[in-house]
Amino acid sequence: MKKFISVLGESEATAKNCRIAEEVGRRIAEGGGVLVCGGLTGVMTSAAKGAKQAGGLTIGILPGSSHEEANPHVDIPIITGIGYARNKIVVKTGQVCIAIGGSYGTLSEIAFALGYGIPVIGLNTWELVRRHKMDKGIIYVDTPKEAVDLAFKLMAKRTKARKRTREKGV
Repeated sequence: MKKFISVLGESEATAKNCRIAEEVGRRIAEGGGVLVCGGLTGVMTSAAKGAKQAGGLTIGILPGSSHEEANPHVDIPIITGIGYARNKIVVKTGQVCIAIGGSYGTLSEIAFALGYGIPVIGLNTWELVRRHKMDKGIIYVDTPKEAVDLAFKLMAKRTKARKRTREKGV
């Protein structure tokens, strides 16, 4: 089964976040994963570029109505025509999300993922505070390698848990 990792991040990204995203994309592809993103600029372009350079497959879930909106590193553009409501589709397509940097669109994607029980790994991204305490929903790491290694580990763990559930007939 293919492993889908959604990369979430800002469209107007810093140079640092672009470098992080490119390495994340490369590592996803090297691990045999499929990169899913919003298909536009910034973190999305950099992550898709890294994946393509490593021979990976990229999917861009686009907010508009045209294939031409996709950055040049997207193999499969999905046209939604629903604006940034497409953030939910970006999240639900991935089995794990990696958030890099981010503005409010990224924050909405993080919220959707956490609401659906999809793990979120954070690199230089939002910190969530609830009732004056750090929310533990995002798993923060320091490097792209840690992020991607953890993403594959979490997917393997979830796959094993689903298999055990099926074997028990639940």
